Amino acid sequence: MKETLAVTVDEFRHVFRDPGVLIIFVAASLLYPLLYCSIYKNETLYDLPVAVVDDSQTVRSRELIRSLEATPELKISGRFNNLGEAQNAFHRHEVHGVIRIPADYADRINRLEQATVSMYSDMSSFMYYRTMMLGVNYAVLDVGGNIKTERLHAQGITGESAALAAEPMRYSDHILYNSGMGFASFLMPAVLILIIHQTLFFGIGMLAGTAREENRFHELFPVNGRRRNLIRLIAGKSLCYLSLYLVLSAYILGVIPRLFNLPHIGNPESLFGLLVPFLLATIFFSMTISIFIRNRETGMVLFLFFSLILLFLSGFSWPRSNISGFWLAFSWLFPATHGIQGYIKINTMGATLQQIRLEYVSLWAQAAFYFVTTLVVFWWQLAVSRRRHQPEEASGALSGDPSALTQP
Repeated sequence: MKETLAVTVDEFRHVFRDPGVLIIFVAASLLYPLLYCSIYKNETLYDLPVAVVDDSQTVRSRELIRSLEATPELKISGRFNNLGEAQNAFHRHEVHGVIRIPADYADRINRLEQATVSMYSDMSSFMYYRTMMLGVNYAVLDVGGNIKTERLHAQGITGESAALAAEPMRYSDHILYNSGMGFASFLMPAVLILIIHQTLFFGIGMLAGTAREENRFHELFPVNGRRRNLIRLIAGKSLCYLSLYLVLSAYILGVIPRLFNLPHIGNPESLFGLLVPFLLATIFFSMTISIFIRNRETGMVLFLFFSLILLFLSGFSWPRSNISGFWLAFSWLFPATHGIQGYIKINTMGATLQQIRLEYVSLWAQAAFYFVTTLVVFWWQLAVSRRRHQPEEASGALSGDPSALTQP
C-alpha cells in the first residue's frame, strides 16, 4: 500500500506540475459543462418569426391566421401579397418559414372538399423545422375541429353529440422525461459523460506524450529509475486519476444538471455505482492507448477525431437497433457508449442499477479487460526499454518477476 500511494503522489505531482494537463483535467472539466449548458440554456424555441401569404382573403383564411398567431411556437412577422415577396423576406433572414393559403381555400371548404395549406420551412436548423411543424399542425387541427363542428350543426347535430362526432376519439399525450421537449435536456446528459471520457483520455495521453518527449530515447518508462511492482504502478496511477475525477464528476453530473435545470431524477447511489466502473474502464482504456502516443499533440488529434463519433455511436440520438452491426460492435470498445446509456437511464429516466444491468456489467467487463491490456502493454514497454539499455536482462524482463520492472 505504501508503494502504491507513493506512485499516486508521484502522479499527482506530474499532473499539477504540467499546465497543459491541469487545463485538460481541471479547467476543461469545470468550464466545458458551463459553456455548453449556457449555449443551450434557452432550450426551447418560441415565437418563431414566419410569413403568411393569404391568397384567399376570406373569413376562413383569417381564422386560420389567428389560430397560427395564437400558438406559442409561431409569430406572424409579415403578411405578403405573393410568394415571391415572402421568399425575399426569407432570404433576408427576417422570417424562418412561409405559410401559404391558396385562393380556393374557403371555396373548397364550403363545397365540403379538402383544402390545402402549404408550409415552407427553414431547414438550416431542425429546431426551426420542428417548431414550425408543431405550430402549423396545432393550428390546422384546431381550425379543422371547428369546421367539423360547423358541418355537424348544419346537419342538425348539436351539443354533446356534435362534440363526440367531431372528435370520436380523444387522445391525451404525456411526454416522459423531457416534458418541455427541450434540446438541452435531450443533448447535454450525453455530452456531460463524453466530457468526462474525453478529458480523462486526453489528459492521460498528454502525460504519456510528455514522458516520451522528455526522454532522449522517447521511452515511456526509463529503466534507470526506482524499481516498482507493475501492478502497484498501474494501481497507483489509476488511483490518482480516479480520486481526481470522482470529485470532478460529482460537479459535472451532480451540480451542473441542477444548476441548469436539466433532468436529475436519478438516485445518487445508483449514479455513484455507475460512475466507479465507468471511470475505471475509461482510465484503463486511456492508459492502454497512451502507450502508442509519441508526443503531446497526438492525444489532441485522437480527441477531436473520436468526440463526434462517440457521441453518435452512443445511441442517444439514433436507436442502437438501427446501427449497423460493424459500428455497433465498434462502439462497444469505448466506455463512453455504456456510460452515456447508463447515465441517461438513471438520471433522466430514474432507473436503478438493476434496470441498467447490461450497461453496468459491460462497464465492469471493460474495466477488467482494459486493466489486463494495460498490464500487458506496460510490461511490453518496460521490456523494450530494458532490452535497449541492458541486452543481457531482456529475457528476464519478459519472463521474470514483474517486481523487477522499472518506474521513473
